[in-house]
Amino acid sequence: MDDSNATPMAAGLLMDGLLGSLLVDFEHWFARGQVLLTHCPEAVMAESERQALASRLSLAAKELAATRSIRAAAPTSLVLEIETLAPWHRLVLDVWNLSSRLRLAQIELPPQPPSPPLRAEPENQGLS
Repeated sequence: MDDSNATPMAAGLLMDGLLGSLLVDFEHWFARGQVLLTHCPEAVMAESERQALASRLSLAAKELAATRSIRAAAPTSLVLEIETLAPWHRLVLDVWNLSSRLRLAQIELPPQPPSPPLRAEPENQGLS
């Protein structure tokens, strides 16, 4: 049996799994940000800031959906550049900041939905 492709294939599967998990996290926090905005009063964040954050969340959700579509259609593992991920990470930090501000203002927030279960990888990927 030729194992010359086993290591690159295993690395590709690992990266694909990590990327999938990261995209699920982004999707969760972008949706949570939209929920937080619906509970955010003017005293916590000005209307113009809320609209700007809502626009950024909407755009990021569309970009994420496009990324997931491309990932699903790609014949090999997909890699995203840091230039793509960095704005999404900053947006998640902004959502966390908004959550903190709402909690400090003692705004009652709906509970977070449970995290989606981790996707089990198929047992046999031809790596044995």
